[in-house]
Amino acid sequence: MPLLRFDLIQGRDEESLRKLLDTAHHAMLTAFDVPERDRYQIVHQHPENELIIEDTGLGFQRSKDIVIISITSKPRTREQKEKLYSLMAENLQSECGISPEDLMISITENGDADWSFGLGEAQFLTGKL
Repeated sequence: MPLLRFDLIQGRDEESLRKLLDTAHHAMLTAFDVPERDRYQIVHQHPENELIIEDTGLGFQRSKDIVIISITSKPRTREQKEKLYSLMAENLQSECGISPEDLMISITENGDADWSFGLGEAQFLTGKL
């Protein structure tokens, strides 16, 4: 936990996709201070015509390399979120060549009772996590 969903335009090769996921995970480790194996990532690839991601009037020039990351997480501080946004933009640009204008992140928060990692249990509530 957190759970990350990546929406991308199809066409990335396996190596560049893995690099993207690894880079995003390292940003999560640093910004949210999660354990190394706290990694839950799901990739959705779409034909180009199925993603319309504009700029809310900010003047961004989006490309086919657009990455939308939807994060579901327990509550985080404003500072943690801002650190994550910054690290993601910097690291995806330096490690993967993805422009910061091609990165969009949304975080949805929930509570301890909203997670079960298996076995039909809510591990945050049972004290296992």
